[in-house]
Amino acid sequence: MSVVVVGSINADLNLRVSRLPRPGETLLGKGGSPTPGGKGANQALAARLAGAETSMIGAVGTDALADASLELLRQAGVDLSAVEVVEGPTGLAVVSVDDQAENAIIIVAGANAAVTPELVEKHAAVISGADVVVVQGELPAESVAAVARLVQSRLLVNLAPVIDLPAEVLQAADPLVVNEHEAAGALDILGVHSGDTDESSMLQSLLDAGVASVVLTVGARGALIGTPDGIVHVPSPRVTAVDTVGAGDGFVGALAARLAEQQGVVEAARHAVRFAAASVQHSGAQPSYPQPGDALPE
Repeated sequence: MSVVVVGSINADLNLRVSRLPRPGETLLGKGGSPTPGGKGANQALAARLAGAETSMIGAVGTDALADASLELLRQAGVDLSAVEVVEGPTGLAVVSVDDQAENAIIIVAGANAAVTPELVEKHAAVISGADVVVVQGELPAESVAAVARLVQSRLLVNLAPVIDLPAEVLQAADPLVVNEHEAAGALDILGVHSGDTDESSMLQSLLDAGVASVVLTVGARGALIGTPDGIVHVPSPRVTAVDTVGAGDGFVGALAARLAEQQGVVEAARHAVRFAAASVQHSGAQPSYPQPGDALPE
């Protein structure tokens, strides 16, 4: 069973600080070495480590960060034949994490802006042949829409960050994966303006607006799963968080891997919360993901 991720590829510049700086403030930090990142690449690596045959569609630049951004994907055996090399810089994320595991992230698109509808169409056969196709919000909206038109099986849309997608893209998602703030953005896209911030009500509103299934992540509490059969809470194991960067992407990738095995979305989410819980116990995004055979938190 196969997963194709169409998305961003970044080099992450990771910084550790005692606390996040206030506007205009300078703090001393640690770290500074680049590691692989980008929501798309993170999700592709997680899907592969969770057991799925995985292909990545995206773009890197011609700078020294290109190889670093693909290193762990290559080591894990993700198919990179549809990753294009374009003139200019690779995508970059500057990630600051404080002693309470809170983070602040600045992203520069770089080569990710070159993932145009034309590039997507170039790899139409890869997309249409996948069991599960994953997209996120770190690509141009028109490119995400182009992916959705090509999917012939299951489309997972992670609306992170929120971008102005056509409503029909969200309605094609099965599932749509969002956190509470992203759920509000999805409701705006779908023309639902209830103002209700209750998690279950937001989830039900998304279903009522035509989304086939919804996964609403709720941090350390796990996830709420909404399907036509009702709403189910999937709790996360209790762990001590060191760094939450990349945990949501790990969840999405592991979820996609289980969906590709034809598991139901609730069952798939039970594995995904354990995968994400394992990741927050370590620093970084991709380097924190559990390897095949690692014991996951219960």
